[in-house]
Amino acid sequence: MSARYGVVGWPVAHSRSPLIHNYWLQAAGIDAVYEAVAVPPEADFRAKLEELREQGFAGVNVTIPHKEAAYAAVDTHDEAAAHLGAVNTILLTGGKISGHNTDGRGFIDSLSPARDWASGPALVLGAGGAARAIVGALLAAGLSDIRVSNRTRAHAEAVAALADTPENSGVVRVFDWAARAQAAEGATLLVNTTSLGMQGAPALDMSLDTLAAKATVADIVYVPLETDLLARARSQGHMPVNGLGMLVHQAAHAFDLWFGQHPAFDNVLRDRLHRDLGEA
Repeated sequence: MSARYGVVGWPVAHSRSPLIHNYWLQAAGIDAVYEAVAVPPEADFRAKLEELREQGFAGVNVTIPHKEAAYAAVDTHDEAAAHLGAVNTILLTGGKISGHNTDGRGFIDSLSPARDWASGPALVLGAGGAARAIVGALLAAGLSDIRVSNRTRAHAEAVAALADTPENSGVVRVFDWAARAQAAEGATLLVNTTSLGMQGAPALDMSLDTLAAKATVADIVYVPLETDLLARARSQGHMPVNGLGMLVHQAAHAFDLWFGQHPAFDNVLRDRLHRDLGEA
């Protein structure tokens, strides 16, 4: 019987994780299957994990709205999960259930090595789980000037508080949403983690004129692949980075945790995802 893996969330039918992981499993010749598992928000998450283990699941990814519930439900955490209070990858094999967070590493891997995105300030828009993971990853990458702006300032302050340690004192600063363009002054990296620009949502209303020349502009949205923000960034000579890379690279780190091998984001997978998203 094939080992079972999956992604749990609500809703989860739209997830591209099965497409990604089943492609890698087939390419690696691993006898396993990856599937989407719908788990409603009110579910007892620990009980659900035990049920999945009894059904033959060896590991799962976790998406909205369960990342915090997953953190509380597992027995052990890696450093990233412990710092963020959120889990996106779970190992169900062995005696204890272990929780991990690969979101931040996935984001860093998605950035183009061709641009020196870490040479100056970074501005992160938003204050949800993705923003927390990305700010943590930027700190780990050695950035010394990270700015956070969110429509609700208190949420941005909560993100900054996560980074308020003796060694990182003053590194993360909060800016009012109305001052987001000023916060971008001289930034070599701009990251949008809000839903603005997503299909069906209004575009992000923000001037890019204050960014450093040839900055990297990343949007974790991947439907559409090129948001209004990225199109404007491209037209102004910046490097646009869509959310597909973060999605795939965080999945690659999860795959590595489960199977001990790090799969590639090759052109075949890229083409399949583009076709699935209707943007071939």
